[in-house]
Amino acid sequence: MNGYPRLRKLGRVAAWLVAGFGLLVVMMMFLEESLIFFPARYPAGEWEPAGLVFEDAWFETADGTRLHGWFVPHADPCAAILFCHGNAGNLSGRADVLRVIHDRVGAAVLIFDYRGYGRSEGSPNEQGVLADARAARAWLGDRAGIAQSEVVLLGRSIGAAVAVDLAAADGARALVLESTFTSLPDLAALYYPWLPVRWLMRNRFNSLDKIGNYHGPLLQSHGDADTIVPLEYGRRLFEAANEPKEFLVLHGEDHNDFPPLGYYDQLRAFLEALPDSGESAAQE
Repeated sequence: MNGYPRLRKLGRVAAWLVAGFGLLVVMMMFLEESLIFFPARYPAGEWEPAGLVFEDAWFETADGTRLHGWFVPHADPCAAILFCHGNAGNLSGRADVLRVIHDRVGAAVLIFDYRGYGRSEGSPNEQGVLADARAARAWLGDRAGIAQSEVVLLGRSIGAAVAVDLAAADGARALVLESTFTSLPDLAALYYPWLPVRWLMRNRFNSLDKIGNYHGPLLQSHGDADTIVPLEYGRRLFEAANEPKEFLVLHGEDHNDFPPLGYYDQLRAFLEALPDSGESAAQE
């Protein structure tokens, strides 16, 4: 009889722990987008980068969201690239990459801000971001005078998942993936092993399930010192992809390190080896 009060007390403690855990799960679900997307809204950033010649691009998505991008033309481009950036900041923080793509790779490139980033309207979520990329590709195809399927898709980190979605659904002249993952729930499980993220997450960016539907050339790279998205996640995605494909390990590179210039030389060689699209690319 004397043990019953203690058991009741333990039961109440257990009930409070379960309720607290349930409340935490609900809070994480409610805050999901804010834990995935880290946009910097205009005027945050450097909007007049020295030495970069670009055009402001304005366009709308199918749901009427107005988006902004920078288009960097090239007089004799080897490709027209749609660059899908990562989950933090805005396009103004990628000026150095745009210079290298123009000067060293020799390509025309459009970078755009997802909804809620930079000067783009709205708030980000998976379906919205994927719609944003489709609108950006349509704008680039029109500006470059090429079919949308002839655009080269280049994505970094979460932007690579965006690029995979486009390529898997509609094709691409080529797909270039940098420092990316299999799916967002897979990655979240690494950071929150005590939460049932694989079942609860709304934003999934499941590249692993999609990439098999893409049948064009693939160039994928990943740093072997990546502390945010471990190398194994990129390798698993690559193994699921169809040929022709090539995987580059960037030795000593962390997730947010600027890729070595040698990587961009390999990117240029990859693009120059692509079959001729037979159509004009974006020129100045």
